[in-house]
Amino acid sequence: MKRHMTLGDFLVAYLRKIGTTHLFGIPGDLALKLFFALGRRRGLEIVTLSHEPGVGFAADGYARATGRIGVICVTYGAGGHNMVNPVAGSFSERVPILVISGGPGDEERKLGTLIHHQAREVESQHRIYGEVTCASKVLADPHTAAWDIHQVVCAIWAEQRPGYVEIHRDMVDRKIEVPDELIEWDGRLGFQESNPRKIEEAARETAAMFNASRTPVVVCGIEIHRYKASHDLIQLAEKMGAPVMATVLGKGAFPMHHPLYMGVHVGPLSPSAIVRRMDEADFVLNLGCLKTDMNFGNRPPQIIQDETVWAVDRRVDIKYHTYTDAGVRDFVRALLRQELRLHREQVRYADNLPAAASNGRAPRLRVTDLLQTVNEFFAEHRKYIAVAESGDMLFAGLDLRVPQSGGYLAQGFYASMGFGVPAAMGAQLGNGMRPLVLCGDGAFQMTGPEISHAPGLGLNPIVLVINNGGWGIFRPIADRRDLLEIPSWPYAELAKAWGGAGFVASSAAELKTALAQAHASKTFAIIDVHIDRDDLSPMSVKYIKAAARRSQPSSERGNPAVMNRAR
Repeated sequence: MKRHMTLGDFLVAYLRKIGTTHLFGIPGDLALKLFFALGRRRGLEIVTLSHEPGVGFAADGYARATGRIGVICVTYGAGGHNMVNPVAGSFSERVPILVISGGPGDEERKLGTLIHHQAREVESQHRIYGEVTCASKVLADPHTAAWDIHQVVCAIWAEQRPGYVEIHRDMVDRKIEVPDELIEWDGRLGFQESNPRKIEEAARETAAMFNASRTPVVVCGIEIHRYKASHDLIQLAEKMGAPVMATVLGKGAFPMHHPLYMGVHVGPLSPSAIVRRMDEADFVLNLGCLKTDMNFGNRPPQIIQDETVWAVDRRVDIKYHTYTDAGVRDFVRALLRQELRLHREQVRYADNLPAAASNGRAPRLRVTDLLQTVNEFFAEHRKYIAVAESGDMLFAGLDLRVPQSGGYLAQGFYASMGFGVPAAMGAQLGNGMRPLVLCGDGAFQMTGPEISHAPGLGLNPIVLVINNGGWGIFRPIADRRDLLEIPSWPYAELAKAWGGAGFVASSAAELKTALAQAHASKTFAIIDVHIDRDDLSPMSVKYIKAAARRSQPSSERGNPAVMNRAR
């Protein structure tokens, strides 16, 4: 960085300083100057895809996989508005994304006429992004532009949510002033500081509750992952000796093959062993768990306050009082400094799958067979990252068990269809691990063709297209099933036409063979997995049945056999 430099050059230097390696975007007329300034060969790799939603999901996947900020560059209006849905998902799921948009210059705005790509007013896009970002700025003053960018990025990192910067095209080449603090700054971004006295007091009170308990449970959520506390949580869990469960959104924040990991907690829809264990618990420590309907089986959590600690959203709720200014990572580290009684419990992993896989001779592959086959594949090939698309595959992904050397990505709360394939590509660009994607055919037809960019980007994901001829998850509750139909695509042939490998599987044996061949392939691969039109994952079946029961009049509802107390 220099004391005076163009805004475009400063932005590149700033992004390099915070560790950005890739920038995702699509060029457009009102962002061309900005796009080409960012694209000069100065250490940033520019990744272009075919449509802005794919770009947004790719940047989100990059951020999740690397723990760094995902950066997006789009044009004003048509490009920026296309990006709103992916950014809304990043906001909901605490993913740090920086959206940089071009815009019309001063002279254009002074004409007093409508500018192409404009929606209502010139400022409308900025106001729209105010709803889905934690901080936003329109850069108009060369004296403050550098500091404005820095403030937005600091907010993105502190809150682990998206931010927005709008740079009108006549600002890109303007000389700006760079404060000495930014020139001397080492590029490290920090989380918000916790109040040390509150943290220590909360930890002491929690430790006393834990030490007095006989059947404690730890539930980890997405903030453990976002605030880089997974390693600390492993140490804490081993010091406690209590079983650890993950929420739907927090799956992957704790190693799935750790001996203390029990599985995914989804309120009363959890595997029966998890439901029983939660009912037995006399103390539940919730760390970074957002209180969402998806995390608790589409029903509000029934909080038993005498037995519960919640640490989320920079506060720790213990019984009937709250400690504010208390971040989850600092709280976990404070608990590690406490004297904790080691519980000795034999923890058994629990999921929704039957004990044995199909013998491969079944007339049609079932989703349970698919999941067992994929889990066997992960056990043999450990350096993969699993990506679950929204829809039935989001619920199916809860029964995937990825080795510790791998990873797991899914939009477990916002659940936008179309996330899977581009997010997998962004993740591989970021951390180099090969993705295996579970994707329904409906979602694939939304953003799956972005896989055609994989050869040019040096990527080789394996995509399992779960082919049931439509949006299958809605069929059990649809009055008109014809509205859920989609055209049949030759997925395996498309893969070959796009420069990859294509396979078709209709049985567990064929899927196992196809996975082995896809693994051996150096290119990307699509496996067209044929399943029955009405077959769904075990968790989807439970979710749909529970939703149907809740939609009945109270006089017609039966008493639930087992209800979990979601603390």
